[in-house]
Amino acid sequence: MTATPSDEIRHRIENSVSWITLNRPEAMNALTWDQRERVIALLAEASADPTVRAVVISATGKGFCAGADLRGGGPSTGPTAGGDRIAGDVSRMIRLGAQRLITAVLDCEKPVIAAVNGTAAGIGAHLALACDLVIAAEQARFIEVFVRRGLVPDGGGAYLLPRLLGPQKAKELMFFGDAVPAEDAARLGLVNKVVPADELQDTARAWAERLAQGPTRALALTKQLVNASLDGDRATALAAEATAQELNMTTADANEGVASFVERRTPKYLGR
Repeated sequence: MTATPSDEIRHRIENSVSWITLNRPEAMNALTWDQRERVIALLAEASADPTVRAVVISATGKGFCAGADLRGGGPSTGPTAGGDRIAGDVSRMIRLGAQRLITAVLDCEKPVIAAVNGTAAGIGAHLALACDLVIAAEQARFIEVFVRRGLVPDGGGAYLLPRLLGPQKAKELMFFGDAVPAEDAARLGLVNKVVPADELQDTARAWAERLAQGPTRALALTKQLVNASLDGDRATALAAEATAQELNMTTADANEGVASFVERRTPKYLGR
């Protein structure tokens, strides 16, 4: 019996958290075209749904994501059906595929947590590292696998890693393609927290539900500011900060935050 995309991507909303779970354990959760499109759609839905206030991306089995499944099928965005590659095929495939996935994570208007249970390789590593927070099981590892196949990193890797590590360390990981264990990834700043495997889901749930009780629009604006901060100059960053403050002060949560401070009570944020 052939699995459907809904089987291969599990989804539920629980306590205002959207849980997106990769579910092809037999393939180490290598992403097919259908799975990628489903994840992109779910992230867009999370942005638009006011009842969703945080997102967790997780996986079943022993691996988080082994990269793109090049045998996964789907509409042709690469070489022509006859097998003859023409100019533009590869760049189009990357733009419409891996780059759209990573952009969907970066642009999601809700905080996104990666719960990395095992190997995250290639686009799987970039999927995790594009998330706002990364929690990893002790046995997790991150691999810039592209060089092992004679390939250039895609899925925003050469954009993400220098911003997380600096250019020298990013080049080391990409030039050699060595596996980075979870503890080393945490030391380097790629991972926020490392936990025993049996605590991964509970830790991700606790973090996500804490975020889901926060001022959702303020978190979205903060995410936008931080993500843009390394791409522009100081004047642009400060102008964006002022605009974000102006927008945020129109929200109910901002008013609640100020009122709770004045009244010396715990704020109750509604996500709007």
